[in-house]
This record gives sequence, structure tokens and C-alpha cells, in this order.
Amino acid sequence: KIENRQKFVSTTHPCGVNGVNVAATSPVSFLSATEVMKACFSLSKKTNKKTFGNQVCFVCFQDHAYPADELMPLTCRGRVRGLEPSRGDIDDALGKSYFTMSSSQCKFEAAVRRVLSDVRLDNDIVVSVFETNIRVLGGLLGGHSMAVMLKDGGQHMQWYQDELLHMARDLGLRLLPAFNTSSGLPYPRVNLKYGIWGPETRTGTETDTCTACAGTIILEFAALSRFTGDPVFEAHARRAMDFLWEKRQRNSNLVGTTINIHSGEWVRRDSGVGAGIDSYYEYLLKAYILLGDDLFLQRFNIHYASIMKYISQPPLLLDVHIHKPLLPARTWMDSLLAFFPGLQVLKGDIRPAIETHEMLYQVTKKHNFLPEAFTTDFRVHWAQHPLRPEFAESTYFLYKATGDSYYLEAGRTILDNLNRFARVPCGFAAMKDVRTGSHEDRMDSFFLAEMFKYLFLLFADADDLPFDVEDYVFTTEAHLLPLSLSTAPHSSSIPSNRTLEEELDDSNFDWTCPNTRLLFPDPAFPRNLREPIPPNRCVSRLHDFMANNPEHLELLRRMGVSLIHLKDGRVQLVQHATQAMSAVAAEDGVRFMQEMMELSSQQQKEQLPPRAIQIVSHPFFGRVVLTAGPAQFGTDLSKSSTGVRGFVTVAEPYSGCTEITNAEYVQGHIALLQRGQCMFAEKARHIQKAGAIGGIVIDDNEGSSSDTAPLFQMAGDGRSTDDITLPLLFLFHKEGNILLEALKEYRDVEVLLSDKARDRGGDCITEATTPTSFEPVGQSQLSTMELEELSQEEVASSQEAVSPVDEDTSPAEEVGSAEEEASAADVAQAKEERDSEKTEEPEGDTDSNTQSVDELLADWREDLEAFQQMEKDEL
Repeated sequence: KIENRQKFVSTTHPCGVNGVNVAATSPVSFLSATEVMKACFSLSKKTNKKTFGNQVCFVCFQDHAYPADELMPLTCRGRVRGLEPSRGDIDDALGKSYFTMSSSQCKFEAAVRRVLSDVRLDNDIVVSVFETNIRVLGGLLGGHSMAVMLKDGGQHMQWYQDELLHMARDLGLRLLPAFNTSSGLPYPRVNLKYGIWGPETRTGTETDTCTACAGTIILEFAALSRFTGDPVFEAHARRAMDFLWEKRQRNSNLVGTTINIHSGEWVRRDSGVGAGIDSYYEYLLKAYILLGDDLFLQRFNIHYASIMKYISQPPLLLDVHIHKPLLPARTWMDSLLAFFPGLQVLKGDIRPAIETHEMLYQVTKKHNFLPEAFTTDFRVHWAQHPLRPEFAESTYFLYKATGDSYYLEAGRTILDNLNRFARVPCGFAAMKDVRTGSHEDRMDSFFLAEMFKYLFLLFADADDLPFDVEDYVFTTEAHLLPLSLSTAPHSSSIPSNRTLEEELDDSNFDWTCPNTRLLFPDPAFPRNLREPIPPNRCVSRLHDFMANNPEHLELLRRMGVSLIHLKDGRVQLVQHATQAMSAVAAEDGVRFMQEMMELSSQQQKEQLPPRAIQIVSHPFFGRVVLTAGPAQFGTDLSKSSTGVRGFVTVAEPYSGCTEITNAEYVQGHIALLQRGQCMFAEKARHIQKAGAIGGIVIDDNEGSSSDTAPLFQMAGDGRSTDDITLPLLFLFHKEGNILLEALKEYRDVEVLLSDKARDRGGDCITEATTPTSFEPVGQSQLSTMELEELSQEEVASSQEAVSPVDEDTSPAEEVGSAEEEASAADVAQAKEERDSEKTEEPEGDTDSNTQSVDELLADWREDLEAFQQMEKDEL
């Protein structure tokens, strides 16, 4: 622990200067870094460096950004709203308040004085009510708390006369007009100078807000009321919380993601613990902790019971529909849910906290950071990472609860990755893509407000802090508010909106926050929960399902599920509830269909650019480039500067589903294989064992072409594919025949497998990068779920590949719709269709088998030009 703390002190400074980073945050969030600033004094004493503050507490913001809102770490300048290109809603957190501050002397007093002299709140600018509350108002209140604490200590801030609190009240009054709605839910934006109404405000026309946006007000507003004695702020925040509670779905006790601020109708009915809802649940529990009102705890407990019943699938947390909570709303998770294990620690429910944190830690170790969204088997869904601190937050709380040094190692992993991948000369840059390590010129205020604070507290000892952290509650932006506010004057004047139902329903709930040290005294307890969680765990239990297994088919029959073999070899799953052995079996059948749909969706991966197969031998010389689909396993050609080059040969058997019999010819070559009869990963393993250096799978569906069918990525087989080290690419039938015809005519055909075409043909081809995006399969292209054909009588256990599905189309929603529309027949069809299902040969196209290579080359010249043009597409 001492080593980690020293490492933190010596490596986290963004300007390359050894020492603690005490830069504060935007807006006014520098005040939330008080603990780190105070740590400068403590560490200075320990290192016996009288000039410690002058030498090591230098920060980049002071030199490059002040008085801008945020630092742009790549261009080493400040981000001032209106001067930099708009980033849309992201900029709503910037209020031209010049509040990102730092003290090169590590002196809190000097920082506060500078804020008081430089900051102005009457700016004609539209800001996010939510972001301004948690960042600016919370920062001012946290700073006031620290100033009072220091003043009471008798050594510092003796001149302080509540100046920060006066500023906080001024800001609170500027936010109040947003709450002038019939529901009490605030408008999402407000003009700091002109409020809501009037043409000069440029706001007030919005109708929707997120649940977290309206439900993450109570801590700051209640603290403002208790500090000032003015109950108006707490009253408005409580009214918004009451309205959200009343609008919960009464059967599931869940809330949706987006709500109409006027009518209270749910606009988005998906429910989870991540983006759009996260801090609403956090503030319910923390409002009880800060204010001592058990109404908030009761509501939280009701919500929490539903979360654990419907959303929690340990170690996963998956969104559901509020009206149909058994139906998943998506098959991926977003990084904001990483706060939830920390909240579960506060609740005292440490078992699922440990499990979910371990899942998040495995995702972090796989990608270095938590991607903005990731699938249930830990693949990237959205590749950005804006340096979010939620995982560090949960790591800190779990260490506090368990004392397990494992969480110190997790903190060191976070710290090492920040320094290795995010650190730039002028600070720390957000990751634009965790897969490539590319940066974005962005360093959000929450990074400084929360990340450094939680890391420091993780490694700190009690005597490193000038106060007891247990006397405070962390806001969602990691500002500290004193628990003494629960006894502040005028707290009893706030009207209670407790309903009769709530008055009576006071059973079956714990009315205290359990002490985790007493509940789980065994230090091995966390390890016993973590170790059963395997890497790359997939949530579904259906990987072992075999459609040709008589026992499995009998189980399906009992559930009323039947398999229909289609002419093209695919299998359609259909459930007739009336044919099930019992009502319970029928429910199991519905659940089976849902999980099969989820398994299919999980096999989808983020849409990456297609790969290139370039024929480089005579007489092609690189002029023919075939568009190929990548695999989710094996060599990643996008990370290879040279690609894989070799002569092609047809594997025997052509299916590649058993041991290769012509291994002497396959060895050292790129093997050609036919799609079908077994999983892609199985084919790859067989040719790899035979000594192949790569593989190309050619579609067996005659007439399919990348011209008319979208590419997809070849999925694994549900188990680890780390043993596959060669590249495997997929060609549709038309493109594959070009390669086969060339092989038939010239025998020795050499190809280059790469992420982009190489310049091999002089004036005929240039460096053509592959397109970075391609259209996913639309909803109209989805049909029934099918499984790859084993033979005329048999089918494989699951799909050999899954087509990409539009992100806005929820498979679960489609299952639900089918169930409703066909309720008379009790049919629930899982809908996922092979890419080539609706592929038709273009009119007038001749059979590619009868064409000469020269004719094929002519056909592909136009495609090659388009291929080169597509390099301008954006991901």
C-alpha cells in the first residue's frame, strides 16, 4: 500500500512533474480537490521538503488553460465555449465561469481568493441544469464545507465569511426558474442570465429530460437550503424526486430513462443502472444518509429490490423494459454503471458488488479502460473512454469495505493505464478508441474532481487527511457534504409528500446501512466470490445447446418449442404455449426463446472496417482487391503493418470441419474453406493444426455478394479462442469464385491478407484504406433465427456467424412484438437472419463460374475505385 501511494504521488502529475495533481475541476470543481490539496501539506511534512508545494504542485491548467472552462490536453490550450467548435450537449457543462482552478502553491486559501475575484455567474449562456448543479453548485458547497472545516481548525481561512456559500446561493437562484413546470421536473437547460422564458433565453422549448437529470438535485439543493436556512431549494428538489417516484412503473417498481417534463409520460421505457438513470438511485440512498429522512431509504429499497430481481444477472447488469422487466432491452452495458458496486457497498450488499466489480475489472484489463459500452462477453460496443472515474470510485469503496489488498492492485492498474495510455505533455487525454489507443483533445472536469481524489484516498492512510472522511458524504461529482446537515435548522420545515401507502409500508426493510466489516469478517470472502467468475463470461447458458441432440430436442418439446428445418438448411424456432407440458414449462419456453435471441445478439461485435484480400501474383499484381469480412478471433490484421502474404490452396475436406487430410499442401499456405457444417473457429483450428498461415472461408450460398449483402464478422464458438493465432477472413460466393477461378487457371495464386489494399500495381492502385463503416442489416431484413446446417438431417449447435443488427433495434423488443401479434397461436419467434437470406443476383449478371479472369477483372475495376473512395467514410 505504501509503495502504491508513493507511486501515485510520483507519477500522476499531468505535466510530468513529480507530485500530487491538485488541479481542480470545471466549473468550481477545484474545490472538490481539497483533500488532494491538503494531502500536499501532509506529504510535504513526510518528505521533509519545505518547498514541496512550490516544486511539485504545479499544474498544466494554470499555464495553458486558465481562465478557460477546461483544458485541451493535446493542443495545450483552454476550451472556451463559443470559441471552440461546438460538441453539442457535451458543452452544456461549460458555463464560461472560469472555474477550473489550481494552486501552484498548493494553498487552498489562495485558490478560494482567486475564485472570489475572478468568477462571474451572470453569463448569457445556456447550461445544463444537471451538470451545473453537480459540478458548479456542488463544487461551491464542497468548497464552503472545506473552508468552514479549516476555519474551525483555527489555522487557516480565518478571514472566510461564507463567500463561497453566497455564490452558491446566487447560482441556486439562477437554476430555480428551470423548475417552473407543472410536474416539478426541471427543464434540462437554463440561461444563467435570463432564465427560461423569453426570446433571449434560447431555451424553454424542451419537453424531455433524463431521469438522472431530474433526480440528481436533492443533495446539492438540500445542502444549500440547510446551509442558508432557505427551504425553497430543498422543496423544489424533493418535488422532482416525488414526481419521479409517483411515475415509476407500479408492477416492476422501475423507472424509465427519459421522461416528458410536462406530462410525466415515459419517452424511453428501458431501465437500468447506467446512463440516464444512474445517479437517481445514488441520490435516493445518499439523501437518506445526508438528510436522515427514511422516506428516501424506503424508496431506494423498493427500487433496489426490483433492480436485483430484474436487472442484476450477477455479475452483469442488463437493461430491461419497465413494463416487461423479464425482457432484456439491450445486450450491452455502458461504463456509467461502474458506480453501482460502490453504491451497493453503501447499501451493505457486498456480494453482488464484488462480482460486478470483478467483471468490470476484467473488461478493464482486456481493453486498458472501460469502453463507453461493452457486450456481455467483454467486447467493445462503443470504443470511447472519456477518463470516467466510476470504476475507481467503486474500487475505493470496496477496499474500504473489505480491506482486501486486491483492490489496491486494481487501483494500481488504473493508475498504470492512465500513465501509459492517457498521459500527454499537457495533461491526460480522453481515449477516442480504446482499441487503437487514439486520443481526443478532451479532459473533462470529472477526471480531476473524482479520479485523482478516489485514487489518492484509496492509497491514503488516516493520518494523510486533515479530517475524517466518514463525517462526509460524496456527491456524484465527489464533492464532500457534511453529515451534520441532517440536524441543520429548518430541516423540519420541508413539507413531506409521504403517501398513506408509504406510511404503512415500513416492513421488510433494513433501516440502517449495514457495517460490511461485521457482515463479512473473513478476508477471503471477496476472493471466493471473484474466482468463480471466468474471463470473457457470456451470460447465456445456451452455448451447450445442440439442435441435433435428442435429449435437447425432448426438452424443447416439453416447453412447446419446435424446430422447423427450412429448405436452405436453416432452422426456425417456434413456440406454441398450448403444446407445452405445463404452464411452467411454457414460461420456460418463452425464457428459452428470449435467451436464444440474446445469445444470437451477444455474438454480434462492434462493426469494424472490412478487410482486404489482394491478389498479388501474376497477372494480377495487386490490381484485384476482394472485400472480406473479419473474424472475432485470430490475428487482428488492423494491427499488422505488413499483413499476411502467401499462396492459396484448397483444404481437404473443403468444409474444414475435420482434420485436414492434405496437410502437406496446406502447410505454409493460406487455406481456402467452404462455409457451413461447423463453426468458424473449428475450421480455423483445423487448418492451423495443419500448418496454414491463414484461412479464407467462402460462402456456400450461391450468388451471394458483398455488393448486395452487408459484411459481418465471423463469431467464435462460445468458448475461448485465444489458441487461434492465424487470420481468418470471409468472402461471399461471388468474390470467392474470383479467387477459385484464378486458382483454377493459374494454379499458383498468391494473396495478401490485410486491413487495407497495398500499392502493388504501380499506376493501377494506390494505398486504399478499407471503409470504416458499412450499413448494418436493417430491421426489415431480419427474419427468423437460424442455425448452421450440419447436413440434411442435422444442424449445428448455434449460428456460425451473426449478422450485425441495427443498434436501435432491440432483439428482445422484436421477440415481444411477435409474441403479442401472434398471441392467438402463442408463437414467440427469435428473429435473426443469415446475411445471405435475401440476397439475389443482380439482374443481368451472368454466372461467375463461366466468366474468364479478364472479364472478372473488368467487373471489379469499378468496385476497386469505390473501395478506394470509401476510405473517407467515418466510423
